[in-house]
Amino acid sequence: MKLITWNCQGAFRTKAKHIFKYEPDILVIQECEHPSRLKLDNDFKKPKNIYWIGDNHHKGLAVISYCEYDFKIHKNYNPNIKFVLPINIKGSNNSFNLLAIWANNKNDPEGQYVEQVWKAIQHYKNAIKNNPVILTGDFNSNTIWDRPKRIGNHSHVVEKLASYNIHSVYHTLLNQQQGKEIHPTFYLYRNLEKPYHLDYCFATDHLQDKITHIEFGEYSEWINHSDHMPIILEFDL
Repeated sequence: MKLITWNCQGAFRTKAKHIFKYEPDILVIQECEHPSRLKLDNDFKKPKNIYWIGDNHHKGLAVISYCEYDFKIHKNYNPNIKFVLPINIKGSNNSFNLLAIWANNKNDPEGQYVEQVWKAIQHYKNAIKNNPVILTGDFNSNTIWDRPKRIGNHSHVVEKLASYNIHSVYHTLLNQQQGKEIHPTFYLYRNLEKPYHLDYCFATDHLQDKITHIEFGEYSEWINHSDHMPIILEFDL
């Protein structure tokens, strides 16, 4: 199973062909336009499943499937946690819960970005604590911006997930430390001199054991399409 997460910075319909050459099974696309605006042609293959949430038809969060797994939005989905989309994914041999993430709620006085992820892991605790789970997307956060007095900062999210045996795939497999990542996923103003690591995939430990490949988009290939780089993961599922 190949899973790709990417903040496409809008107009995914014009950029989809660059992702499809990787033959994804599941796409998590942030800042994706509403499905009605996507062109299903040679550049945008018809998906088996597509789920989208957002307040603006030009930019939302999409989960797009090209595999034989069955997809269903979790029964406890809370649209007030923006934007986190919980999906039950079931296959003939494997099942897991996916939390697709674009942490972006400008109207929440308790926290606009990673605090949305913090709220999600509290609200969906029963779905993630004792079940196989993948949380992936644009968290808009890094431990370098932790505000110690703010409940639900980046480090709090990492620690809470770790208590459920859920860890960042990148940090575990490549032996990286939070806040000192050597692979940027975002370039402020698309400037090569302003790199940050804002995009993540967290997974239950036994799912991490099934990862066979992790790859980050290269600046030279992707910067003309977005300020974010895609994360490409392959699982032996």
